[in-house]
Amino acid sequence: MPSKEEITEVLRKTESYLVNVLMPFWMERSVDRQCGGFLPYFDRNGQPTGETAKTYLSQIRMLYAMASTHRAGYGGGKCEELAVWAADFVLNHLWDEQHEGWIWIADRRGKPMVTGKVGYGQVFGLYACSEYFMATGDERGRAAAERTYATICKHMVDTRNGGFFELFQPDWQLERPGRYGGDRKSMDVHMHAMEALTGFYEMTRRPAHRRRLLEIIDLIIARMLDSKFGTGYIQFTPDFVPLPAIMFAVDWGRDARPVDGVARPLESTSYGHNVEFAWLLLHAADVLGQPRDTYREVVRKIFDHCLRFGIDWECGGVLVEGPQDSPTTLTEKQFWQQAEVLVGMLDAYAMFGDERYWRAFRTVHDFVFSKFVHLPGGGEWFERLARDGTPIDDALGHGWKICYHTMRSMVQCVKRLERLAEKAP
Repeated sequence: MPSKEEITEVLRKTESYLVNVLMPFWMERSVDRQCGGFLPYFDRNGQPTGETAKTYLSQIRMLYAMASTHRAGYGGGKCEELAVWAADFVLNHLWDEQHEGWIWIADRRGKPMVTGKVGYGQVFGLYACSEYFMATGDERGRAAAERTYATICKHMVDTRNGGFFELFQPDWQLERPGRYGGDRKSMDVHMHAMEALTGFYEMTRRPAHRRRLLEIIDLIIARMLDSKFGTGYIQFTPDFVPLPAIMFAVDWGRDARPVDGVARPLESTSYGHNVEFAWLLLHAADVLGQPRDTYREVVRKIFDHCLRFGIDWECGGVLVEGPQDSPTTLTEKQFWQQAEVLVGMLDAYAMFGDERYWRAFRTVHDFVFSKFVHLPGGGEWFERLARDGTPIDDALGHGWKICYHTMRSMVQCVKRLERLAEKAP
C-alpha cells in the first residue's frame, strides 16, 4: 500500500505541473486574438508552425478544457474568460444554420471548409456545451447543448438497431459505405456519446435524458465488449457485428495507420480507449446515483486486461493497442492513452485496493513526466514516442491535439490523489 507521503508527493508534483506549466502553455500561446478562437499548432520547441485551419475538434475541445478546468477551481477566472472566448468562436462560426449540426473544419476566420457531419463532433458538442453551462452559467451553453441533443436525436439515431450512425454528408444523408464510413459504427463514438449524455443529464436532470444514458451504457456493454475479455471492439456493422477497423476518408487525427495500410485485425483493441471507457462509466454511475459496484465486473476485466497486456512494465507507459488475448507487437506509445490510463488506474486502485493498479499508475506517471512532457518546449506532451521514449511525432499541438486529454487527466488525477491521501494511513 502506498504511504500517505508517497501519494502526497505525487499529488503535489501533478498539481504543480498542471497549474504552473500545462495551463500556462495553452492559456498564453494558443489564443488567436486576431480572428477569435485558438491556434493550437506547436512544434517540439513550443513555437507556432504557421498552420491556421480551425478544426472543429480543436475549438470545441478548448471550450471543454477551459470550462472544465474553471469548474474544477483552477485559473483564478482566466479559464472562465477563455471558455467564453472559445464559446464566442464556436457558436458564431461552427454551427450549420442551414442543415443543423456542427461542421468539421473551418479556416482561421471561421469560414467553413469541410461541412460533412461527423458523429464524434456532434456528441462532443453536447459534452462541451453542457460543461460550459455548468461551469459558467452562460445560457448560450445550455441552449447549444439542447440544440445539439435535438439534432443528434433527429439525424443520428438508428431506430432499427439502436445506437447511432456516425458519418454523414453536409445535409445529413448517410455517407457512402466503405472508407467513407456510412455503413459502420464504432465504440469510439458510442463511448463519447455516453460521456456526453452523462454531462447533459447532470445539467438537465430530466428523466428522458437519464433513460437515454442508461440505454447507451447497456448497448455498449451488451454489444461492443468482448464477452470473454471485456475489452472493446473498434468498429461494427450497423447491427453491431465486429469488423476489422479501417481508417476513414474524413480527416480525423494523427493516429498511426494499420500495419498493412488497410485495416486493424478484428481482435485488435485499444488499451487506452478501454480504460477511458471504464473510468467514464464509473463517473456515469456517480451522476446517475448508482453504486459504482453496479459495473464492478465490467471495469475489473478492462483494468486487468490493461495490466496484463497494455502496461509496459519494463520501459514505462502504456502501449497503444494489441490483440485481445495476447501481448502486442506494436510498441509505440501515444500521448492520450497515457492520460486516460492515469485516471483509470487511480479509479481501479480506489475501487479494488489492489496495489498492482497503483504500480501501474506510477509506471505510467513516471514515464509521462520523464518522456512525454517536453519542458524545453514549454511543457506539453509529445504526440507519439517509441517504446523507449524517443519521439516519433514530436508535435506538441496540432489541429487534433490540444490540452483536452492532458489537462483533463491532470485535473482528474489531482481529485483522485486528494481522496487517496485523505484515506491513507
